[in-house]
Amino acid sequence: MNGLIFLIPIALGLGLLGLAAFFWSLRRGQFDDLDGAALRIFVEDEEDEAP
Repeated sequence: MNGLIFLIPIALGLGLLGLAAFFWSLRRGQFDDLDGAALRIFVEDEEDEAP
């Protein structure tokens, strides 16, 4: 029972830390363009083409 006194606040603290990191990444624009990076592989660069 004494272990729960330490484990519950640690678990809540880590959960709040993860939530804060998620909201920080939202504010920095990490999730603005989800499809752009996935589709960028299909775009051919003009400078790599041989004449």
